[in-house]
Amino acid sequence: MDEMNIEEETEMEEEIGGEWWSWGAGTDGQLGTGRLDDEHLPQRLPDLSSGRRISQLACGGAHVIALSGGDVMTWGRGTSGQLGHGELESCLLPKPVKFLENFTTSYVSAGWNHSGFVSDTGKLFTCGDGSFGQLGHGDYQSHCSPVEVLYFAFKHVEQIACGMRHSLVLLKGSSEDPVYGFGSGKRGQLGVSKDRIRSFAVPQVIFGLGGIKVISISANGDHSAALSANGQLYTWGRGFGGTSDIHLPQTLPSPLRFSQVALGWNHALLLTGEGEVLMLGGNHHGMLSDPQTSRQQHSPVLDSSSVGSADSMGLILAKVCGLDGTRVLEIAAGAEHSVLVTENGVVMTWGWGEHGQLGLGNTFDQTSPQMVKLSDGHNRFRVYCGSGFTYAYRILLS
Repeated sequence: MDEMNIEEETEMEEEIGGEWWSWGAGTDGQLGTGRLDDEHLPQRLPDLSSGRRISQLACGGAHVIALSGGDVMTWGRGTSGQLGHGELESCLLPKPVKFLENFTTSYVSAGWNHSGFVSDTGKLFTCGDGSFGQLGHGDYQSHCSPVEVLYFAFKHVEQIACGMRHSLVLLKGSSEDPVYGFGSGKRGQLGVSKDRIRSFAVPQVIFGLGGIKVISISANGDHSAALSANGQLYTWGRGFGGTSDIHLPQTLPSPLRFSQVALGWNHALLLTGEGEVLMLGGNHHGMLSDPQTSRQQHSPVLDSSSVGSADSMGLILAKVCGLDGTRVLEIAAGAEHSVLVTENGVVMTWGWGEHGQLGLGNTFDQTSPQMVKLSDGHNRFRVYCGSGFTYAYRILLS
């Protein structure tokens, strides 16, 4: 359930460390605070901040995976085995995944109740809920320790993206059949057939992406997406904004080129190379353009004028308002909430707020970006979203 991005380092300063913060739903231990409570304001995580540098964080339904120096830690809900600890227990604090200690892990992803891990040699391991075939082992069994996906034994996996009940895989250096899907396909999220299918437990080639240099894949809810090297976005799966489901990858016919994409359950955030944020869908829990639907009223989140239409089904791409032309550097999306970081180092949130995942000290929904009080600005942040919770990393520079 992770956002896609093209990283561009333009700063000359060297990163020397950072501070981790979390907030939102916490009743499964996913906030890493050591407590089983929701948090309505950002909570600093000293244990996570004082350890080794975390190169990737993946947030799922109610669990978190951290990658540090090739080693993996997990915490949060573990009742389906998604933590990979060899048991069906939740964990309040980061704990190493011992099975993976013999491998150097290069990429991780967290789904609703399953997890994926890629080694630096291209091996793929999955664990957690397998009842829809989303683990890719050819059956519908669940596993509480990582198991290698043998279908890719002679291929080099680069990325995995875990959604609600499905998974996507991107192969390294392959332009002929670069992306595969497995798991639930009832909303078209596997992209393997024009017909409605229930599920596949064995990885299947996704149609329509051959010959395209795909650099990132993303999955969340029943949505799937791929970003190409030239900034084109391809989406498939559940329709956005009440539109029809898309069973095969479809490119967004827009002159814009995108550098980051973040999928929610009912919406998608897109970031252009110029730092402008746009949205697909978003008609639930404070994402509506009608401010009367929110518990706390603000101006609409979407510009009244769309900047593009994906097809005749009425899929609208619209600007996120309330930023006053400020350039955005980072985006992230949870189930039904959104987060961004501006060029001024300000973290802003909006959408569903029931569990405090907006970090504003309350449980209101918000229809426009609101500032989270994390610092006095002039900082650099990275942001990450789980289903109903949020993480932020404040980068300390030399």
